[in-house]
Amino acid sequence: MALRTVTRRLGKKLLPSASRLLHSHATSFGFKQVNEDEKARMVGDVFTSVAGKYDLMNDLMSAGMHRLWKERLVSMLNPFPGMKHLDVAGGTGDVAFRILENINKVKQRGPRDVNEDSLEAETKIYVCDINPNMLNVGKQRSVEMGFGEDSSLEWVEGNAESLSFQNDSMDGYTIAFGIRNVTHIEKVLSEAHRVLKHGGRFLCLELSHVDIPVFKELYDYYSFKVIPHMGELVSGDRQSYQYLVESIRRFPPQEKFASMIADAGFQKVEYENLVGGVVAIHSGLKI
Repeated sequence: MALRTVTRRLGKKLLPSASRLLHSHATSFGFKQVNEDEKARMVGDVFTSVAGKYDLMNDLMSAGMHRLWKERLVSMLNPFPGMKHLDVAGGTGDVAFRILENINKVKQRGPRDVNEDSLEAETKIYVCDINPNMLNVGKQRSVEMGFGEDSSLEWVEGNAESLSFQNDSMDGYTIAFGIRNVTHIEKVLSEAHRVLKHGGRFLCLELSHVDIPVFKELYDYYSFKVIPHMGELVSGDRQSYQYLVESIRRFPPQEKFASMIADAGFQKVEYENLVGGVVAIHSGLKI
């Protein structure tokens, strides 16, 4: 693992503005160029298609390692009783459940780990996702895991680029494997900064870029030859997993994305590479 800190801020850069239709700009959908107003629908179709097999495919594609990556994400968040937390693009509940389990463990240990006022305060974990099918999977899982009646969890259908939450209302914000699918990354980062309280932490877990030469060749082969075939066998949908692989390659490299986080107003921006850069965890504070 390598921890990198961004020590400088770059000026804001505008997205390319070449348009294919009047008032409609082009953006990427995997390796294809599509109109911005089409991308959200196309990404929605992908996740509607894969929702039922999403967690199973994550296990298969990562050999179960995505569980460890999410545990690392939550440990960096350091959840506490009484916190107000927003997990974006987290429809299946994988991250939210881990956060709630960590908070419950702190409660069980009692006041030696946290002040008594925090133990009495209401915890609220908002799971926000643009795709209702993903949210339905999460709600079903919450029942199966015994969280069905837990008022700490709230499921919200919403767009990461225009959140419905108030300014300065959240202690923490996480987004895992979701930000590369949005149309405007800058808007998502701006909204994350807006809804966080001062002192609140932004954390993003995302598939990223491998720079180790031999490992990169193996990773590229696995990504383009194995994963789409696996998607076809398990979920009957090769194209959606072809898009998911391509979307990783179109996502900004670690240093560039870290600079975008800093440009959104976050301080103490850092990132940690896992598995040679297959995934990276980016973090920043609103100060």
